[in-house]
Amino acid sequence: MECCCGLSLRSSASALLDPQGISSSHTCKRNSGDLHHQVLSLRAKQFIPHTYRLDPCLYKEALPPLKYSRKYKGAIFAESGRQTWDFGRFIRTLYFFNGPPNPAKVRNKEKARSMLGPDVDLIVGDITKMETLSPEYFKGVKKVINAASVIIGPKEGDTPDRAKYSQIKGDSPEKVEYIGMQNLINAVKNSVGLQDGELLFGFKGNITGKLIWGALDDVVMGGVSESGFQVDPKGNEDGGPTGLFKGVVSTSNNGGFTSIRTKNFSTPEDLSAYDGIEMRVKGDGRRYKLILRTSSDWDTVGYTASFDTTKEQWQTIKLPFSSFRPIFRARTLMYSKFEYDGKLNPTFVEGSFQLPFSSIRAYINEPITPRFVHVSSAGVTRPGRPGLDLSKQPPAVRLNKELGFVLTYKLKGEDLLRESGIPYAIVRPCALTEEPAGADLIFDQGDNITGKISREEIARICIAALDSPYACGKTFEVKSTVPFSELYVIDPENPPPEKDYDEYFKNLKEGITGKEALEGNPVPVE
Repeated sequence: MECCCGLSLRSSASALLDPQGISSSHTCKRNSGDLHHQVLSLRAKQFIPHTYRLDPCLYKEALPPLKYSRKYKGAIFAESGRQTWDFGRFIRTLYFFNGPPNPAKVRNKEKARSMLGPDVDLIVGDITKMETLSPEYFKGVKKVINAASVIIGPKEGDTPDRAKYSQIKGDSPEKVEYIGMQNLINAVKNSVGLQDGELLFGFKGNITGKLIWGALDDVVMGGVSESGFQVDPKGNEDGGPTGLFKGVVSTSNNGGFTSIRTKNFSTPEDLSAYDGIEMRVKGDGRRYKLILRTSSDWDTVGYTASFDTTKEQWQTIKLPFSSFRPIFRARTLMYSKFEYDGKLNPTFVEGSFQLPFSSIRAYINEPITPRFVHVSSAGVTRPGRPGLDLSKQPPAVRLNKELGFVLTYKLKGEDLLRESGIPYAIVRPCALTEEPAGADLIFDQGDNITGKISREEIARICIAALDSPYACGKTFEVKSTVPFSELYVIDPENPPPEKDYDEYFKNLKEGITGKEALEGNPVPVE
């Protein structure tokens, strides 16, 4: 939903939200005829093993949306167009023939098309170059799995003892893991939405500066009602500033409504990632209307929802987009003697009124699941950790500096996602293998474990996390219980049991990253 008009609040006991501006009938601009959210999604089919992906193609799936179960066994199936698609078989196919694909080949759209078939929308982009991540590419994308990473390995062949391991192919860790993450977050942020919602009005920083409110009363039809908007410096429930819609409503001269409305937004608000509008108001016992408008024209259809208030009580009002009705000439946050279709407002009373409102925001329905799943790496907090025995650590930990501070920048990229406000999950695999999925797993937090895990298993974990509220806001490491000295294989006659990844996610805690074990910050970047 794009809000391009304004917000408006109406005092006939109805309230309106106008996207092109905000009025006391509130208005918000939308792109389509319905008020259901549009969303951005990069899904299962878009997963490319992270060790080998630098400048990824972004695969945007065509309708219908991806469907998957909470339990996973063997292959993962995704719907796209006319036929199902076996993700596990796709991964096995790539790694059976001469190893993983060359990043240059992945970035080649024609070759990607031959690999993925006709039912996947392909978009070529480079996360290190913001200009290649056009907002148009993310239209309709609701969720993202990011598996982009630098490529570590010799440029011209290694020695038996891996003497040339400490080389980076392509762009630097800073450019890929940090700047690339920053670019990708900026590209998808508006589309996937923020966990705490998008603030449209409220006294946070200078957020109120872009909303210019004006009265839109029944004077436009010969009435004498009068209202306005002002800021009450101490009117908030916490003693801070709040907006105040107040005035006097009269039925004289066939009038009977007052409203305030914002001027048209200079840039339309895209609320497609959200499920509705939430307001924090102090009620006066009347019913108001909130109106959202999708056009910058003066007299157009307004999408309208009414809400009741409780006298002298602060309350949170949630108005799902599905509850808004298309009404002609209803475009303000409004208090009016009419409800809809000529019916009277049951709470309408002539005289003075006032409605303090401290915030207006777009919200995401609960339970909130991750909108952005990021594949990072175990070990990102270990460089510089006091008391760590480096001889027992993976090469990337021992050679962090020689590898361009790869783990340091991976951690900085993680922090960007944690600070972005996007609902997220961060998966930190141990050493990746081409073994099949299905082995028993160990999930841990605090960045202490070493071991190995199947790439196919990581793909399944990422997909499961997209649908799990238990994964939201979590950072975790994962490995299989199979030691490096053993090769994991599957007996076709006795396949492994299905996994319910929620059982793992439920035991994880928010806020644990491994940085807790550091004295100060990780090793500084030189």
